Amino acid sequence: QVQLVESGGGLVQPGGSLRLSCRASGSIIAFYDMAWYRQAPGKQRELVARTSLGGSTDYTGSVEGRFHISRDDANNMIYLQMSSLKPEDTAVYYCEGRNRATGSDYWGRGTQVTVSS
Repeated sequence: QVQLVESGGGLVQPGGSLRLSCRASGSIIAFYDMAWYRQAPGKQRELVARTSLGGSTDYTGSVEGRFHISRDDANNMIYLQMSSLKPEDTAVYYCEGRNRATGSDYWGRGTQVTVSS
């Protein structure tokens, strides 16, 4: 079982940047596919970016070229570098881990990102 804790959210102006971090404990993430999701008020949670065990990544179209997901398995950390932020990026961002062997799914509690002038 893995526990996930997000940090790095906050208020940023349009066009600005933020880096979200997700710290994992209880299990090593080297066995997990990891992802960032977000949920805006009144909307469903959506996948933002994913990084697989092999290191491949994919992104939802609206963040392609602006966001970058990375993983540091040695330190059990996942990052989401966000740039050229837009008001529509405002949401609670969640870290998710899925154990490839068991299919078990784990979530953090989220960190708020607000993009506003």
